[in-house]
Amino acid sequence: FCRKTSKEAQSTTATRILLTLLSLFLFTQAFGLSCVAQVVLGKGNVGQYLSINIAFGIGVTLGIYASGKISGAHMNAAITVTQCVLGNLSVKTAIAYVFGQFLGSFLAAATVFTFYYDALYDYTNGNFTVTGPTATAMIFSTYPAKNVSLQGAFFSEFTATVMLMLGILVIHDEKNNAAVKGAQPMLTGILVVGIGLGMGLNTGYAINPSRDLPPRIFTAIAGWGMEVFSADHCWWWIPVTAPTLGSLFGVLLYKLFIDFHQPDPEAEPEKEQADTETS
Repeated sequence: FCRKTSKEAQSTTATRILLTLLSLFLFTQAFGLSCVAQVVLGKGNVGQYLSINIAFGIGVTLGIYASGKISGAHMNAAITVTQCVLGNLSVKTAIAYVFGQFLGSFLAAATVFTFYYDALYDYTNGNFTVTGPTATAMIFSTYPAKNVSLQGAFFSEFTATVMLMLGILVIHDEKNNAAVKGAQPMLTGILVVGIGLGMGLNTGYAINPSRDLPPRIFTAIAGWGMEVFSADHCWWWIPVTAPTLGSLFGVLLYKLFIDFHQPDPEAEPEKEQADTETS
């Protein structure tokens, strides 16, 4: 057996990352999108809004359990970009993560479309629309409520992602009161459910470019047309930019109000020794 070169090792690592994220997002998105499809196409008889929140929470939980040790469970492009900006990820790794997320999310949308194609066709009589009484584009991507302005929608996505980032940092911060590692995926899933329950009315809480943009691209190809990008005053760019900015702002808030105020672990032994000598 010949020894692998550094390039071969890097290629293997990149392939593993992409395959992990591909299966991860296919797994996670399939839970959420299929539940939305079931609620919409079942006309509320086989699920409600709470069902959607729980389904996305379950998908996130299982996705983190599945790939946490392999890729760090990067399922959100906004958080991946934030980690790259903070210097915790290289640009190449971040690109690989986002590519895997987008590819997996796109395939998840295709899977749900195929799974519910007969129901979709029956519900719409073969006319896939973005708006109207038989609109179905919202099964795959988010759209703002009719009474919400574009500015209000941006603020909703921004704020919801700030809360997501703050919650993730609280759950995983080992310098503070971090949760037990085995419970962290479950608590993150509960966090997503909580955001959906309290902050989902205005925009459907995309809080993740990887969750929203690839399925939107799929619907444009699969029969809904370019209206998925022009609808609601070209809403599509907000679930891409607002979560990214919200994630960065969430880290800033955590640093300012929690992280910078934590005691230095290295200074603790010196303090204890000084207290002992004083005593």
